[in-house]
Amino acid sequence: MAPAADVAQTARSLLGWELSANGVRVRLTEVEAYAGTGVDPASHAHRGPTPRTTVMFGPAGRAYTYFVFGVHWCLNVVCGGVGEAAAVLLRAGEVVEGVDLARKRRGEVADRDLARGPARLVVALGVDAAANGTCMFDGTGPLLLTPPTRLVGASAVSAGPRVGVAAAHEVPWRFWITGDPTVSPYRRHVPRRRT
Repeated sequence: MAPAADVAQTARSLLGWELSANGVRVRLTEVEAYAGTGVDPASHAHRGPTPRTTVMFGPAGRAYTYFVFGVHWCLNVVCGGVGEAAAVLLRAGEVVEGVDLARKRRGEVADRDLARGPARLVVALGVDAAANGTCMFDGTGPLLLTPPTRLVGASAVSAGPRVGVAAAHEVPWRFWITGDPTVSPYRRHVPRRRT
């Protein structure tokens, strides 16, 4: 993996890669970069290591899972050198193998919605907290991330603001394959108002 400072380029380069777990294989169509170098207040690792974020500080190629809103698991791939926190949130993908199994996990939804959004992607793959900290490249863990069978050219990639973060949401570190139907819709973060 590249240095943590290059996390945006690393994220962009992951489009088209394939992620396999528990009988389902997904082609990544949308990702989102997070630096933990003290310059990205949207990153879980912005203020340094905690018991939850230690995995983000390396080594690269590990899975970083976290529970959000008390309901959903999300999955990231750690990148950067040891001690340099950075991760790429895997936001969406096209199920290319194991469609019936993904549908069993996700219910009767359209094919494009099987892994459309970070929580749906995790459910389709059957991933949970047990994947946290496991290697995603050598086959020793429940996840296997492999290079694309068809490359995604730079002209086929769009970039825009990140989704669902309160800080630094305007940073254009969300990348997706332009026009792909499995890309999740953009929703700007709206702070909750206390009544």
